[in-house]
Amino acid sequence: VFDWIMLIITGGLFGAAVFSLVIFIVADIEVWIERARTLRRLASAAALFWFNGYIWWRVVRTLWYWSTPGV
Repeated sequence: VFDWIMLIITGGLFGAAVFSLVIFIVADIEVWIERARTLRRLASAAALFWFNGYIWWRVVRTLWYWSTPGV
């Protein structure tokens, strides 16, 4: 569930960043390039958050399996 939620959030942010960049290229309005940069940074932060959560989930799961006898 976490993977799907983060995929939707990250994909939406990257999509909005690309859309903002396209609007900037077409209309040449400076505010859209700033929005595109902000959305790209947020999307990168969301992707790194997902990756960090995935790694730590694997660490916790591995420690749990190592610590339980008979599994």
